[in-house]
Amino acid sequence: MRLLTLVAAMLIAGIAPVDAHHPGERLDEVMAKKEPGFEPTDLRRLPPRALTGAEGASLNLVDFANRIVVLSFAPEGCGAPCANQQALLQGVQEAVNITPMRDMVLFVTMGREAADDPGWQAGNWRRATPTDGTVAEAARAFAALSAHGTDAPMVHILDQGGRHAGIFHGPGFGRINTVLYINGLTNARPPEPGLLDRLLGAFR
Repeated sequence: MRLLTLVAAMLIAGIAPVDAHHPGERLDEVMAKKEPGFEPTDLRRLPPRALTGAEGASLNLVDFANRIVVLSFAPEGCGAPCANQQALLQGVQEAVNITPMRDMVLFVTMGREAADDPGWQAGNWRRATPTDGTVAEAARAFAALSAHGTDAPMVHILDQGGRHAGIFHGPGFGRINTVLYINGLTNARPPEPGLLDRLLGAFR
């Protein structure tokens, strides 16, 4: 807990202690070396998924493109791996929320089992369910973005602008490393969309 508090204080002060300096464009490279559970992706295409929020309203991840989105899945039957990952992410959210990053980051859990979990802070957390399929199907669609062949639950990080920036695998990645990666993304300038992305965006 002392280490987490120290890191949070450093983040509040604007100091990112990855490699003792802010890695900038080397963020993915630095994190991949530091965190075994991290996989950089740099993808602009997301699986098309219509989502429904807790109150029955429709959700679209594109609507949150001005924030960093931390997307996770808790399908029925996943058991301990998903439960442990959700608990870990709640610790990440707690660390984020005591810094100025609070309003810049949104945590989204796709799954009905997360509805009654008291560990989340409601201000920047949303529960969602697929409108046109199951949570397990949505999890598999997003898992296809990974180059790793694994059945472990994944946490997908979307940067400001909606780019799929990276994946944290399983329930055992470093909480502080995840906070530092999110902090790095808040300081990074989102890449400019390509011509195809701009054309497709015009028809959304």
